[in-house]
Amino acid sequence: MPISSDPRPGRRALRLLLAPVVAAAPALVLFAGPGHAAVPAPHLSAPSQGSVTAAAADLTDPRKKDIAMQLVSSAENSSLNWKAQYKYIEDIDDGRGYTAGIIGFCSGTGDMLELVELYAERKPGNVLAKYLPALRKVDGTDSHKGLDPNYTKDWATAAKDKVFQQAQNDERDRVYFNPAVQQAKKDGLRALGQFAYYDAIVMHGDGGDPESFSSIRRNALKKAKPPAQGGDEVKYLHAFLDARKVAMKAEEAHEDTSRVDTAQRVFLNKGNLDLNTPLSWKVYGDPYTIG
Repeated sequence: MPISSDPRPGRRALRLLLAPVVAAAPALVLFAGPGHAAVPAPHLSAPSQGSVTAAAADLTDPRKKDIAMQLVSSAENSSLNWKAQYKYIEDIDDGRGYTAGIIGFCSGTGDMLELVELYAERKPGNVLAKYLPALRKVDGTDSHKGLDPNYTKDWATAAKDKVFQQAQNDERDRVYFNPAVQQAKKDGLRALGQFAYYDAIVMHGDGGDPESFSSIRRNALKKAKPPAQGGDEVKYLHAFLDARKVAMKAEEAHEDTSRVDTAQRVFLNKGNLDLNTPLSWKVYGDPYTIG
């Protein structure tokens, strides 16, 4: 389905209070309670001899990181081809103005402005630089004032530029991927837990609001301890996903929780804490597989 015509929720959440999260993301796991499928203990699913290296890799491993990008893209853009999303831009009527690019940078939440500023630093006079004054004015709103009618066309033009593509990669890593993975590793989580943190910060951002990544983590910590604090990794991740669902349901645009229920929880219930392939999951009822 063309990403510009996908009406389903769950593409982007409020990020007005984005802040570095390296020190703000404690472990995110709850004890498995009623309704959670029985989870094989990690030692019961020992990797085969040929997969030992893969099992030891965390989300910064290039292959694992690409898997993370595909998983997010399945939920954000209904496609595994995340590299095709550099050019993506539309207003999805979630109150955040334009949503665009590989991670859903928003004109109303500050991260799109920071991206275009970085692009202007690296390539002065680029096709998007002229929109910087307008982006500063619409930040925090859903307004298109000063952007229409040509901003979407110019974004698509910029997306062909390797400099702009790299800027998107770098801002994704700086604001979302690196802080999430670093905190997850501090909490003693393996690749699946690192991805759970990353997907949460992509959708919810971080800050002081009740649905932010840090708030989700704090709520999870009330139910279980992460491995770094002597807790059980599986129980903690269940707690985190439970807390994540509460945050998602608090906002109408994200009340569909399938990216947790039929994706991350599926991997967790199978004991796939290293996020090893093959992976099969569903988002909004659509099936996906990574071999």
